[in-house]
Amino acid sequence: MSKSVLELNPAEAVACCTPITREPMSGPQAERVSALLKALADPVRLQLLARVASHEGGEACVCDLAEAFELSQPTISHHLKVLHRSGLLARSKRGVWVYYKVESEVLDSLGKLISSAGA
Repeated sequence: MSKSVLELNPAEAVACCTPITREPMSGPQAERVSALLKALADPVRLQLLARVASHEGGEACVCDLAEAFELSQPTISHHLKVLHRSGLLARSKRGVWVYYKVESEVLDSLGKLISSAGA
């Protein structure tokens, strides 16, 4: 069963968009993509995304990430939850810990969306 345009999550919405240097974006597309960009618009979330992406093996445990910030573990978990809900991070639970991995395809699609390459 295919998803309607309204049911696409922000990550899926980016993947189907034509780069903004080639054609204007529709209002509904802009609303969906802006949700993804809002998830990235926080300095802590940008740092978390970079830490997960650069962590050995390309994934990191929340216990490893919390040490790098002067924030409580629940605050770090909140930021990770925002990144996960946006589609930027995948997560898996192993025992009591949650591990996060960057959704590379989403980042690639976002880069292509805002890139001027091929314009």
